[in-house]
Amino acid sequence: MRRGGGMVLRTVKCVTACGALLLAWSLGTPTVEAHWADQAVAEIKVEAAQARITLTFPTSLAIFADDDHDGQLSAQEVRRHRAELETFLGQHIRVADGDARGALAVEPASTGDVTPGPGTHSTLLLVYRWSKPIKTLAIQYELFVPGVSTASCLATIVYGGQVRTFVFTPERRTLTLASGTASLWHQGISFTALGIRHILTGHDHMLFLVSLLMLGGGLRSLLKTVTAFTVAHSVTLSLAALGIATLPPRLVESGIALSIAYVAAENLWRGAHAIRTRWFVTFSFGLIHGLGFATILRQLAISRANLALSLVSFNFGVELGQIAVVTAALLSLGALATLPWESTMRRWVSAAAAAIGIVWFIQRAFLV
Repeated sequence: MRRGGGMVLRTVKCVTACGALLLAWSLGTPTVEAHWADQAVAEIKVEAAQARITLTFPTSLAIFADDDHDGQLSAQEVRRHRAELETFLGQHIRVADGDARGALAVEPASTGDVTPGPGTHSTLLLVYRWSKPIKTLAIQYELFVPGVSTASCLATIVYGGQVRTFVFTPERRTLTLASGTASLWHQGISFTALGIRHILTGHDHMLFLVSLLMLGGGLRSLLKTVTAFTVAHSVTLSLAALGIATLPPRLVESGIALSIAYVAAENLWRGAHAIRTRWFVTFSFGLIHGLGFATILRQLAISRANLALSLVSFNFGVELGQIAVVTAALLSLGALATLPWESTMRRWVSAAAAAIGIVWFIQRAFLV
């Protein structure tokens, strides 16, 4: 009895210490709105001799026009700073037909189809005009949050009777389109890359995977657990992207945080006894993570014709990122397996993950 009580006391001390040490760090990690802090969304409609871009972007990039400092550009502010905005946006979003640059006019946009972050993003209408009908459209997108590798712009392009999607990133800044070309290769590659980036830069998804691996249990148990997570998040990712299953972002993000806290705490509380049911627990929480993965896809007005390719490519990217995380974690654990303090290290990692999960839950459920 004394030994059991001592173990409980050590566990409580471990979680408390980790919570205190990691509180400052976790307060700076992504919350519901912060997931979108470096994202932009563009709806591009190409007509005979003009291209109309409804752009929702981080207001911080055009802070010079935010006179009242409310985080959003009003119609009055857009009109007041029209010349500055046209110069700034013309330098960062260049649209050309061959060698002919389009003449840019910036106008207020009453509403956008998406609002990634209320109070953090603004929506403008950018109209590029030419004197002759467009033949080949080239878009050079440079409007990224400085110094942020995860910055991107999710674009939907309507051109030549077709709807395509593309993800502009610091590594993929240019898109060239000719009327009638499908550009399916570019779409598939960009969404695969987006899926990889989403899992590798998603602190919560990565921490959930690491927490699962801390339990151990052998290769067979690991395969069941990872497969359960893959199947579950693939199901809800598809349903959410189709608009069949949706939940409020706050609820989804809070649920993801709770999944981390529960799995990590179960590692400490039940230990090896949790191995038999871990796959079912993982499947259940994987359903919630899938809704989180779908957040990005729901921001795009993807046509039904292109939805299947975008969905499969994005999910494939997520799986590649997941394989990378699991492989790196297993190699690290394998290298430490012969050390006498390996089991202690697993408990400390689980305790740290539980503490972070609890702090994230409080942030996402009550503080944002």
